[in-house]
Amino acid sequence: MSDIPVTRTTKSGDGTSLGYLVAGGSGTPDLVFVGMGVSAFELMWEDPGFLRYARRLGTFGRTVWPNTRGWGASEGSPFDTYDPGTSNTDLLAVLDDVGIEKAALVGWSTVGGLAIDFAATHGDRVSALILINSCAHYVREEDYPWGFPRENLDQVAAFIREGWSTADDVAFTNPSRIGDDRFRDWWGRVRRAGVGPAAYTESFRRSLEIDVRGVLHEIKIPSLVLHREGDRIVTLGAGRYLAEHLPGVKFVVLPGDDHFYFVGDTDALVDEIEEFLTGVRSGAEGEVVLAAVLFTDIVASTERQAQVGPREWSRLADRHDAMVRAALAHNRGHEVNTTGDGFLATFEATGRALRCASEVVAGAKDIGLDLRAGVHTGEVESRGGDLGGLAVVIAKRVCDLAEPGQVLVSETVRSHMVGSGIEFDDRGERDLKGVPGTWRLFAVTG
Repeated sequence: MSDIPVTRTTKSGDGTSLGYLVAGGSGTPDLVFVGMGVSAFELMWEDPGFLRYARRLGTFGRTVWPNTRGWGASEGSPFDTYDPGTSNTDLLAVLDDVGIEKAALVGWSTVGGLAIDFAATHGDRVSALILINSCAHYVREEDYPWGFPRENLDQVAAFIREGWSTADDVAFTNPSRIGDDRFRDWWGRVRRAGVGPAAYTESFRRSLEIDVRGVLHEIKIPSLVLHREGDRIVTLGAGRYLAEHLPGVKFVVLPGDDHFYFVGDTDALVDEIEEFLTGVRSGAEGEVVLAAVLFTDIVASTERQAQVGPREWSRLADRHDAMVRAALAHNRGHEVNTTGDGFLATFEATGRALRCASEVVAGAKDIGLDLRAGVHTGEVESRGGDLGGLAVVIAKRVCDLAEPGQVLVSETVRSHMVGSGIEFDDRGERDLKGVPGTWRLFAVTG
């Protein structure tokens, strides 16, 4: 699932055009996300957390992501979303268009009630109900102590509107992302691509008043309620209420305080969903491949920048970046990202990684810079546009130990190159910070 799924469209019963995406496997089970399409879903695939979450789900099922009315690719009024009757009609249209006879419905947050209502009224089209950090109602009543006091709803709405464009409320909704400027900027862009601030605020307020407490007892299908114990948006008590009133429910309290279903420990969420639907936990990883990993680093970059000044440094950095990218293209390398003063890249062949490393180290000298480079070969995990895995850490540690103008490699790399004609100089065993054991390193000499 490296590409963003193509948006499809269908017509609801009243002729309203509805947009939705389909991703993952070929079905069985089908997971349909209800009432959560209040954004341009194409943008969601830009976030590594959402991408990992969607990919994990796709290892054991097919996922369907409908845009609710008035949001993203769907026509209509965004306020109609929160009428269960309209929501149910729209969902039936999407199920029919995809060709799904029965789906596992996934509801989240204050719109989880829409999934609950559909399961109660159209149980013949539902195989399972999954609720994440959700509730049956989120305004406090005399017999219901969960949610916001009714007299505080204007204050809550003002708070939501204030953070609409900046997404500064991330510190409250998803504490693990407090220092992540990229995430906050991206989430603000997702919001702005949905609807304006007034509609966004009023829609959230209406979602609080969805009340499906009276139909919980009518659910006749297996249900799973997942709730993070520290969630401050929809508190644990609301999730516990669901568990106490849904027949035959499985209730799981997970550690953490992030509210969004694609933030925090998403693997723990997906593990529970997979076991609930399939009976097993595969612990599926992301896309794992064997690759040669190259890190480069400009030696003493801060000192050099201070020496030549910002304008000349900018010119040097541009020449450096162009030189490295040309070497990557020449040696069939894949640029993963820049690391401030260097590059992270992968190669399908170890020899190409070494030739590229030597080329960029020599090229740097021609423009008056010293580079160091580190190479290691091992399994890496694709995480959206980034890489993970111990092999990446090892390559970075090897690079950090290289001398100016040196290409330093692990013993794994040297063993891969036996008979290649490339010469190595044994530099002894070294400790790599955070990596178990000691590692014998080698410098490329010819």
